[in-house]
Amino acid sequence: MFTGIIEEAGQVEAFAAAADAWKLRVRARATLVGCALGDSIAVNGCCLTVTRFDGESFEFDVLEQTRRVTSLAALEPGSPVNLERALAFGGKLGGHFVTGHVDGTGFVEIFEARGRDHYLRVRGPEGCGRYLIAKGSVAIDGISLTVAEVEGDSLAVWLIPTTLAVTNLHRRKVGDRVNLEFDLLGKYVEKLTAHRVT
Repeated sequence: MFTGIIEEAGQVEAFAAAADAWKLRVRARATLVGCALGDSIAVNGCCLTVTRFDGESFEFDVLEQTRRVTSLAALEPGSPVNLERALAFGGKLGGHFVTGHVDGTGFVEIFEARGRDHYLRVRGPEGCGRYLIAKGSVAIDGISLTVAEVEGDSLAVWLIPTTLAVTNLHRRKVGDRVNLEFDLLGKYVEKLTAHRVT
């Protein structure tokens, strides 16, 4: 479980196919502190398991399924990635509950400065609008953000300077593919009400 409060933007060192899985190696600093084999790290919002690490980077096994349903397939050496360690028991809970299980990908429709603020609009997969409400939560590339506007399957958010400075969002441009995770509570409510007997 994560909160969507990104700790740092790491950098991809390598991402290549191996005999048993794709191997993703990421250079990091803050998220390496206290690292252990088997730890869960959110990489652009995807929950991945640490399989190797040293003082400068960690490595993850990435399944073909994960590459197929997320934006991780587009990563290459030098790509910045958002990193967050799993929520520690007794730790602070900013953001919202983020599982690291990506629901789908979307595409950046608009990303521009509007005065001192930055506006980002993303079109999600068909039908995702049912999970979106104004003032609700969404994770974009693992970043916990507040939904400002909803129009069909598109959502818009306003970004604070800290989000642009700490995450990889400042590198995004129109047409880029991003990982989306919708609010967990909304998905449970949908399932529970769909099976309710009237």
